[in-house]
Amino acid sequence: MAPYIIALALAVLAWLLVAGDLVRRHRPNWRWYLVGYPVTAWRVVSTWRRIAVLNDLAVSRLPARTLVGHLLVKGDPVRPVAPRCSFPHATPMGLSVLVRLHAGQTPATYLKAADAFVHAWKVHAVRVTSPERGLVLLTAMASDPLERPGLATAPAELLSALIGALETGGAWVMNLRLVPHWLIVGATRSGKSTLLARLITQLAIQRVALVGIDCKGGMELGLFAGRLSALATSRREAVAVLAALVVDMQERMSACRSAGVRSIWELPDKLRPVPVVVLVDEIAELYLSDGTRDGKAEAEQCSTLLLRLAQLGAALGIHLVVAGQRVGSDLGPGVTALRAQLGGRICHRVNDPGTAEMTLGDLNKDAVAVAQAITPEERGVAVCTGPEGGWSRARSHLTPTDEAVATARKYSAMTPDLPLVTRALTVPEGETK
Repeated sequence: MAPYIIALALAVLAWLLVAGDLVRRHRPNWRWYLVGYPVTAWRVVSTWRRIAVLNDLAVSRLPARTLVGHLLVKGDPVRPVAPRCSFPHATPMGLSVLVRLHAGQTPATYLKAADAFVHAWKVHAVRVTSPERGLVLLTAMASDPLERPGLATAPAELLSALIGALETGGAWVMNLRLVPHWLIVGATRSGKSTLLARLITQLAIQRVALVGIDCKGGMELGLFAGRLSALATSRREAVAVLAALVVDMQERMSACRSAGVRSIWELPDKLRPVPVVVLVDEIAELYLSDGTRDGKAEAEQCSTLLLRLAQLGAALGIHLVVAGQRVGSDLGPGVTALRAQLGGRICHRVNDPGTAEMTLGDLNKDAVAVAQAITPEERGVAVCTGPEGGWSRARSHLTPTDEAVATARKYSAMTPDLPLVTRALTVPEGETK
C-alpha cells in the first residue's frame, strides 16, 4: 500500500509542478494573485516600519533636545513614528501603497528610499509619485512588464497610433489630437527608428498626409516614400517644404475665419482639409550650420518655420513629430523655443545627460533619472509623457523594416496630395514658386 501512496504523491507533485509552470508562462496574472501578491504584501507590512526608520522616513513626536531645569539635554529621538500607509492594493503588475506624509516631509525622501523598498520587498522596481499634496503613492512592479510586452490594444481613432505597452501594462498610445506635437530622442540602436516605423505603419492606414524631412539623404524615411505626400532629403528642400506648409497653414486659417470657427475640426467634413503629420528625422541637421552665410540663413529659416508650425499648427491640423539622437541648447536658442512647443516627449537611451535633461527636465526631474538608467540591452524602452502630464516607462512594439515598408506600399493609394508642398519640391531652384 505504501508504494502506491508514494507513487500517487509523486504523481500529484509532478502534476502541480507542470501546472504551475503552465500558469507561470501562460497566465502570469493568476500566479501573481494566488502566490506572489500575498507573499509580497506580507513583506510590505512586516518591513514597513524598519524601512521607514533606516531611511529617515520616520519622525519622533518628541524633540531631540529637551530643556530639563536649566540644562539642555540632547539625545536620540524617542521611538520614531513611521508614516501611515494603506494596506497593499493588488494590481495586475504588482501592488500599490498609499502613504500619508509627516508634516514637513516631501516625496523626494521617498524617491531616495526607492531602492530600499525594491530590496526589502523583492520586487523589480518601485515608482514614487504624488497624486495629491500630503500623499505619496508607491507602485511596485513584481517583474519587468516590458521584458515581454504583450500586444496591447487601443481603439482606432484618427491621428491616434498604438505604439507599444506601458510599464503599467496599459497601451502606449500617441494621440495627436490630445498632444499635437512630439519630441523623440534616442541614441543609435536605442529603438528610435523602430518607434518611427511603428508610428508610420499606424498612420499609413488613416486619412492623414505624411510629410518627411530626412536630411541624411532620406536613408530612414525614404523607405516609406510611397506613403509620404512629400519627402525633403536636404536642408534646402526642408526650407522649401516648411515654407509651403506655413502657406498652407495660413490658407487653413482663412477657411476657419470665414466659417467662424476656431479649428478645422469644427468645419463640415466636406470643407475640412486633410490633417498633416510632419516627421522630422535628426533635428540637429536642420540647426547645425557650416559657418557660411547661406548655411546660417537656412538654419535660421528652418528654426523660424518649425516654430511657427508648432505654435499655430495644432488647431489647423498640422502636427510635428521631431526626432533626433541629440537635442541640446548648443544647437541654438531656436531648439529651446521649439522644445517648449512640443508637449509630448519620448526619451530612449541617450549618450549624454544633457539630452535627457533637455527632453524631460522641464517636465519632471524624476523622469530624467529614470531615462538615464535605461541600459543598452533595453532596446525600445523609453520614458514617455502622457496626455495628463505624468510619465511612464514604455516599450514600443517591434516593427520589422520590411513589414513597415510593405505597409507603406500597400496604402500608397491613400496618400493625399498637398499641391503647395509638391510644387515647392518640383520647382527648379531660381524660379518663382
